[in-house]
Amino acid sequence: MQVLVVANPANTNALILKEFAPSIPEKNITCLTRLDHNRALGQISERLSVPVCDVKNVIIWGNHSSSQYPDVNHATVATPSGDKPVRELVKDDFITTVQQRGAAIIKARKLSSALSAASSACDHIRDWVLGTTEGTWVSMGVYSDGSYNVPAGLIYSFPVTCQNGEWKIVQGLPIDEFSRKKLDLTAEELSEEKALAYSCLN
Repeated sequence: MQVLVVANPANTNALILKEFAPSIPEKNITCLTRLDHNRALGQISERLSVPVCDVKNVIIWGNHSSSQYPDVNHATVATPSGDKPVRELVKDDFITTVQQRGAAIIKARKLSSALSAASSACDHIRDWVLGTTEGTWVSMGVYSDGSYNVPAGLIYSFPVTCQNGEWKIVQGLPIDEFSRKKLDLTAEELSEEKALAYSCLN
């Protein structure tokens, strides 16, 4: 059984499921941050006037909330002369735009982005089951093993690759001081959510 948790708070709901359904392996429980990942790709595509398919390896770190960290430090865009880093091309309000995109859609449309979430869930499951393209990673909320100094025991969005129906956290990416603070901030929020949820359940 493979489980994708979508309902908010998605990360903490997935963690509660992991704790109270011990028969399901922790590797088989994930939460949806692909919606945020796709929004980040879309924002880069729009700002650089390129097709979404030409942008890859953006990362959503942490919580599916406004504390998430949309990271373009490792993202690239395809050009006729080869892949180019996105970092120097996207400097304005990119991070806050992605963080607040869900709220902006609800404010503008008076409706949630349910269809976009459903499409993102399909993307998440497709890559999990069929595998990610070589050289490309995606963002998934998965059980932290302590990678990137994220506290173990949280469901946290990481960059992952998928093969043979299993995800694997991408290792060895350099994290600068600015990013470190962002990763820690969203981890703190998830730790607070975890403590609150457990206090209600115990």
